[in-house]
Amino acid sequence: MKNLTVLLFFLSCSGSLLAMDASVSYATFRSPSQSYIEIYLHIGGRSVAFQPVTDSTYQAGVEVVLLFKQGEEIVKFDKYTLNSPVASGPINFIDLKRYGLKDGKYELVVAVKDIHRPENAKEFKTEIEFDYQGEALQQSGLVLLASYQRSDDATNAFVKSGVQMEPLPYNFYSRRASSLIFYNEVYNADKAIGEDFMVSYSIEKLENGESELVMIGHKRQHPQPIVPLLVQMDISQVPSGNYNLTVEVRNRAKELMSRKRIFFQRSNPFLDRELETLQLAAGVNLKEEFVERLDAEELEYSLRALTPKLPQGDVDLVNSMIRDDSLNAQRLYLFSFWAKESPNNPEFAYQKYMEVARAIDQQFDSGFRHGFETDRGYFYLKYGQPDDIETRDQEPSAPPYEIWTYYEFPSTNQNNVKFVFYNPSLAPDDYQLLHSTAFGERNNPQWQRDLYRDVPNEIQGSDYFGGSEVQDNFNRNAGRVFRDY
Repeated sequence: MKNLTVLLFFLSCSGSLLAMDASVSYATFRSPSQSYIEIYLHIGGRSVAFQPVTDSTYQAGVEVVLLFKQGEEIVKFDKYTLNSPVASGPINFIDLKRYGLKDGKYELVVAVKDIHRPENAKEFKTEIEFDYQGEALQQSGLVLLASYQRSDDATNAFVKSGVQMEPLPYNFYSRRASSLIFYNEVYNADKAIGEDFMVSYSIEKLENGESELVMIGHKRQHPQPIVPLLVQMDISQVPSGNYNLTVEVRNRAKELMSRKRIFFQRSNPFLDRELETLQLAAGVNLKEEFVERLDAEELEYSLRALTPKLPQGDVDLVNSMIRDDSLNAQRLYLFSFWAKESPNNPEFAYQKYMEVARAIDQQFDSGFRHGFETDRGYFYLKYGQPDDIETRDQEPSAPPYEIWTYYEFPSTNQNNVKFVFYNPSLAPDDYQLLHSTAFGERNNPQWQRDLYRDVPNEIQGSDYFGGSEVQDNFNRNAGRVFRDY
């Protein structure tokens, strides 16, 4: 039976607030006195309601109920409120709880409820088993880690064996992760083996019902009652996919003494793009494709216009191609992008996009850079045409500004998303993004104060440094426009 199980609560939209996004996982361990379980909880900040603490800070909270059952009997019960840190906006927050239990089988129930929106709740159930009796060699559950650091803080629940460890939510390694880190404990090696032994750890890719070894490592260990293992593996060259991490303990005769396995997922779009490009290069004659007709200037223009649509990991790659004048690489990348977007007719998809990009270049041209490289042009190509644009360029107290509204915003499952652009330099069409309500974009709670910086005496309230809104009047309309349109 797996000693570590992860629940991924899929996101759904409820108005502008996502449904509860929580990861619940656990691992079992053994101490000299008893067996125990660690339960890890990760709450996605954007899926719970944050309430004001001060004018500029917010906090969320969830009620957590844990049950350990054997049949109809509740063996252990816990209920508590987990509060997020006080912050300027939604942030993720985590928790760890330990419970001692006798060996045996249990049903674990974890219920999580938003204290400010009680209907936003999730429940997790699974079967767990403790079997740490006897003197045979045994392993704890495997714990995948997001990070670790040395610590002697005995009061910190996340510290174990002198190391502060943050569990990885969802057993998912994103494109930003370059290392897989896991923690495991080996028990009774002094009695069951009595001499040095080998720990092997391997990653296998799961595809079409088969597994393929990706990498393997080994560590020699000395026998002790409890042997802690903290291992870091380089996964920067591991492509996207589903994987198993397997940790095995073998004696000197290479006999298998114990094995633990855990499933994880990996997203590595930068490497995927490189692999796709190599595969494409092997099977496509670019001299017969539309990119061959593009000269160096047209190639660079096309790639720069594509920037708002690029995966974040590809931006540096494309910039290096442009910087190095790698025309073949530019042609290959441009064709591979549009072949993936429109396999049946990549040239048609490219031409339709470039029609829009050229129009945006002309509309938002600032004289210093392409129009699609300005903030307004970039976000227009990234998210499409806004449903409403309110332009104000005659307010005496503010530089020219625009407020864009998207009534529906499928990129982040939001509604009524706003973008505020302003032109503090007063240079022609040099508008900059000042504030947005879109998740993942610049969020500036004090955008009104920045917009009306020349009228500091009009800040609402008595706290100039903490105040974020400006009093509305005939010459100061941004707050009203932002709220009403």
